[in-house]
Amino acid sequence: MSSKLRLAAIAAAFVAATAAYSVGTKPAEAGSQCGRASWYKLGGKTASGERNNPSALTAAHRSLPFGTRVKVENLKNGKFVVVRINDRGPFTGGRVIDLSRAAAQQIGMLSSGTAKVRLVVDGGNLRGACPA
Repeated sequence: MSSKLRLAAIAAAFVAATAAYSVGTKPAEAGSQCGRASWYKLGGKTASGERNNPSALTAAHRSLPFGTRVKVENLKNGKFVVVRINDRGPFTGGRVIDLSRAAAQQIGMLSSGTAKVRLVVDGGNLRGACPA
């Protein structure tokens, strides 16, 4: 392997590792992420360009592609919802996802405002424990 190719492979691995350990996230297993969720009331358009709908099961995530479906499990009560990423955020430290009002209501975190959650992307499972 040439030194340029080796350097490119190392750089790609570093970028992937940095993304997996972004601020406020705790990886639990492949395809999942643990941390705190919040919900938000946004007017106007989302970062994807679509109009915000608080009744839709949508969410904001810092890096997942728009359209990605994510299962969000409230670790306190076991309730979960599948949301579609259509916005960017959250921009508050320690949070991994911002949910629409409807999604927050479905997992029982509307009144508390935040909850510890596990995110599972595209058909992953909800096995395994999130770090304390």
